[in-house]
This record gives sequence, C-alpha cells and structure tokens, in this order.
Amino acid sequence: MTLYPKLILDALATVRYPGNGKNLVEAEMIADNMRIDGMNVSFSIIFEKPTDPFMKSVVKAAETAIRTYISNDITVNITTESRQAPRPEVGKLLPGVKNIIGISSGKGGVGKSTVAANLAVSLCKLGYKVGLLDADIFGPSVPKMFQVEDARPYAQTVDGRDLIVPIEKYGVKLLSIGFFVDPDQATLWRGGMASNALKQLIGDAMWGELDYFLIDLPPGTSDIHLTIVQTLALTGAIVVSTPQAVALADARKGINMFTNDKVNVPILGLVENMAWFTPAELPENRYYIFGKEGCKNLAEEMNIPLIGQIPLVQRICESGDQGSPVALDEDTITGRSFLQLAAALVRQVDRRNVEMAPTQIVEISK
Repeated sequence: MTLYPKLILDALATVRYPGNGKNLVEAEMIADNMRIDGMNVSFSIIFEKPTDPFMKSVVKAAETAIRTYISNDITVNITTESRQAPRPEVGKLLPGVKNIIGISSGKGGVGKSTVAANLAVSLCKLGYKVGLLDADIFGPSVPKMFQVEDARPYAQTVDGRDLIVPIEKYGVKLLSIGFFVDPDQATLWRGGMASNALKQLIGDAMWGELDYFLIDLPPGTSDIHLTIVQTLALTGAIVVSTPQAVALADARKGINMFTNDKVNVPILGLVENMAWFTPAELPENRYYIFGKEGCKNLAEEMNIPLIGQIPLVQRICESGDQGSPVALDEDTITGRSFLQLAAALVRQVDRRNVEMAPTQIVEISK
C-alpha cells in the first residue's frame, strides 16, 4: 500500500473539532509539515491556544481516523502546535510584580474578603500600585465589594498571547472568577477545573507593574491554596481571624499550612477583625462581643506580629454591600484602622525582604 498526503487528509476530514464543529482540514488545523516514510506518518495539528481543552481528544481521534479509514498498520506520530504563544513557565508568570501576599483565614465568616478589599484600597492611598485577585473560586465576593458585578474583562493581544485586562476600580486592578460566571448560579467545578481557571487569572492576565499583588484566598485549606504555592513564590501571607476561640483554633491551622516544612511561606502578620464593637453614636466605646484580644494572645503564643485590629462597625458591612470600601474614607475609625494595617504590612514586607531569602515555589510531586 502506498500512502500519500491526500489519503491522510481525507481521513482527517472525518474528524471534527468540538470548539467550532468544523473538520480538521476545513478548520485549517493541519500544519504544512506532513512527512510520509513507508507506513510511517508524522504531522502537526495546530490549536489556537497551548491550553486547548480538546487537544488530547482531537489528537486521539485523528490517530484513530487514519488507522480506521486507511490501515491499522500505519505508525502515526502527531505533534501539536499553537497559534498563540505559550504561557510563561512557573516562576516567570508575574515579572512586574514586586510582592505577592496571600490573604487567608482558617474559616469562613471572619471578614477576610472585607479585609482584602480594604487593604488593597488603603495600599493605593499610600501610593502603591496594587492588584487584587479574588481566588475564592466557589464564593467570589470582590465584584460586589467594588461594585463591578456587571463588568466583563476583555482580552488584548500582547506578544502573540491573548491576555485578560483586569478591571480597575479605586486604583486597584481586579480579577475574579465572578466576572466570568453567572452570579445566580452555584459554581460546580472539580478541583482541577478550579485550579486551571485560577492559573489563567494569574498567568494569562495583564497585571503589569505592581508593588503589591494581593490574593484573596478561600477560607480553610484546599486545592486552591496548593495551586497558589505551586504557581507563585509568595512574599508572605496574612491570616485574618476574629477573637473567638473557635476562629482562633482554625487560624492556628491556617498558620501551620503556610509555615510547615513543605510550603515554607512566611506569615507577615495576624489581623484581628471584629476586634470590638463600636456604635457610631458612641465612637469612644468598645464592646468586646466576640472576646477580647484573642488574636493578640495567639500572635504572642506563635511569635507572629499582630499587624491590625479592625473594629466591628455597621458601616463596614454597608460599604461592602454598596461596593464602596470603607477604607476610602480616612476620617472614619475603620478607614484609619485599615490605613494603619496597610502601613504595618508595608513595614513587615520590607523587613521580611531584608532579613529572609525569597520564598521558593512548592514543587509538584507526582
């Protein structure tokens, strides 16, 4: 039997690309590099992106089609190419970012995202270039907190790659999975899908030059945390907690997650949220409704700095719901508290960068 290119192309014309329904030949996905040597055939299939979700299934279908329609004795060698330049390798994803800070909490409901949003705004007010990534894939809240729920980021081609342009509000560059999913529908993804989406928001976006890149992590410990430390070298992490004993127990686990020997991410500080309740009409009064100085005691016990205590004031909740972070107003108690937190974080980061070696990305073990 003699093989020739048209025979191969006719077989490949029976394979459809799921992304557009066209066959591989019609879609111009077969590269002009076909080589035939006896019963050996080699060529490339061209995909738009190096991360194309149909890549493996299409290659398998192409091999099957050649053996089915021509001969089962053919040796097929298919390589893949992409029209878009590949994503930079791990370790080179954010070349313009000076400091990457993970904002974590051992449990939900302690105000971690509120702290992340207001800290980002406060750092901007101090004159820094700031980005905020909402990495809480299953419960994104950043779009609402910045009143950009209807925003839809667009892509811009840079050096052969289509990059997502972050939304900018109050001087902060923002990206969240919430921009790409229906806010009224639950996000039902397996861990791998969530991790891949997160990698795209990190590596396929135009973050540009930033002094601080804040990552609002999901509560607890999960695949997302593992993806982050395997993808980025974090400068350090902040752990947010309330003074309650149950929250502190979870905060202790969160601290251990970052400081264990396999991860080795420095804890820059503990933030005590809802430290006390202060009524608007009695700004000098403090009511310790969740306990007193629980985070301060935990910080001393674990030899970690307490870098902020944020009071519980009704306006924080209202401002978050209205998409106007309370940190925008420096004349309020909470506005000043977040500004002090931002200044404390800057001091801790500067000290960490002088005294400690850069964090190493956690290697993926198979």
